[in-house]
Amino acid sequence: MKKNNEIKTPTKLADLGEFGVIDKITKGFINSNNSSVLGIGDDAAVLDFKDNQALISTDMMVEGVHFDLAYMPLKHLGYKAVVSNLSDIYSMNGTCTQITVSIAVSNRFNLESLEELYLGIRAACKTYKIDLVGGDTTTSTKGLIISITSIGSAKSKDIVKRSGAQINDLIVVSGDLGSAYMGLQVLERENEVFKVNPQNQPDLSDYTYLLKRQLKPEARKDVIDFFADKKITPTSMIDISDGLSSEVLHICKQSNVGCDLYEEKIPLSEEMKSGCEEFKLHSTTIALSGGEDYELLFTINQKDYDKIKGNNDLTVIGHIIDSEKGINLVTKSEDKVPITSQGWKSF
Repeated sequence: MKKNNEIKTPTKLADLGEFGVIDKITKGFINSNNSSVLGIGDDAAVLDFKDNQALISTDMMVEGVHFDLAYMPLKHLGYKAVVSNLSDIYSMNGTCTQITVSIAVSNRFNLESLEELYLGIRAACKTYKIDLVGGDTTTSTKGLIISITSIGSAKSKDIVKRSGAQINDLIVVSGDLGSAYMGLQVLERENEVFKVNPQNQPDLSDYTYLLKRQLKPEARKDVIDFFADKKITPTSMIDISDGLSSEVLHICKQSNVGCDLYEEKIPLSEEMKSGCEEFKLHSTTIALSGGEDYELLFTINQKDYDKIKGNNDLTVIGHIIDSEKGINLVTKSEDKVPITSQGWKSF
């Protein structure tokens, strides 16, 4: 008879084979969107968006580059990988309905670890009402690689690009900025302490908000729903995954405009500001360059200001000006400093 305290032997992926692994990790996913005509189980998914245009975005996350499993739980990683992709669809003012997930894993991973990863993926699908409709699994010579493709749709007239900002438009951001980066600083510091003293048990209770922003971010579907409710169509929009400075530059350059961004208007959480003091970092620099906030940066016509002014989660941080006047940060001392890209760089 099996004893209650008997430790279960981890299941090697090679013992199941590719299709066995797929069957195990995708068990429990149920389609909830009418546009998902055919999902997992055939050579290709079948989707039907009727009169809407399809929106498609792909992101890849590589162990050792985008995440460290020393402090990133697999369930959180699965959730975050999905959220980062959904944010790209929402930044086009679209609705995301499906994802595909492809992974490459080395032989140090077992079935149970992949099931933990897919618990996070499934939790994100449930939260955002997304269907998993396909993907691939293969072996990796080192570590874990995750590639997710998000699929959504929007009516042609509702799609918002980076290139539509107009002179005198207001620049608006959702939420607060820089907290995810500070959460990463906390995790990396504690990981270094653990390497020196594995018996150390850190007290992270003072960093709950920062850690949540780093480990379990949320995509701003609520903002897109707010736009629909208030009948607002931003003139341009982008998600803040690489840092505010990079995203402002993208909008301005693709719209062929300039901007004045006001330092004192950038929304910062109290936890983020306290973290910056502790780590001796400048909070504005972190807000501009930190990344991974997955907030939405967008521009609106001034006539829409009354529609957003009652939303405490949206902050006007600047306005669009002629391109010849530059892309500027107006400091608290009212100096104008050219904005340069200091955010995440893939290479």
